[in-house]
Amino acid sequence: METLVLTLSRPETTSLVTRGAGRLMAALGYAPLAEVTLPNGRRADIMALGPRGEIAIAEVKSGVEDFRSDRKWSDYLPYCDAFYFAVAPEFPKELLPDEPGLIVADSFGGAVLREPPTTPLAGARRKAITIAFGRLAATRASWE
Repeated sequence: METLVLTLSRPETTSLVTRGAGRLMAALGYAPLAEVTLPNGRRADIMALGPRGEIAIAEVKSGVEDFRSDRKWSDYLPYCDAFYFAVAPEFPKELLPDEPGLIVADSFGGAVLREPPTTPLAGARRKAITIAFGRLAATRASWE
């Protein structure tokens, strides 16, 4: 009997991991949004607002090449209380730095394998980001 191996493209993997990580964050009580532009011009793959106003960002990595070619993850840290990498189950986790949190996800959901350190945002920045997040969510909801 032949074994069939399904190979996904980079965009397909990104989409599936984003979906599963977003579902996980929602299950953990967060309100996630995909593709959120930050004040520094970077775009967070997932930004999520927690039940106590905490802000988490997850950077989705579709594979080793994606991770190695993209070293901007530290640019997200000033805009969240907690930062995660989100990867597919087959991603070689030993390549990722130890500092951020780690989510492993597929299209159905995910699991937090490592909690991130938390660095609370300053009040003024938290307020500005939360207002921008709320406005973006409302705009997306009203035009869909």
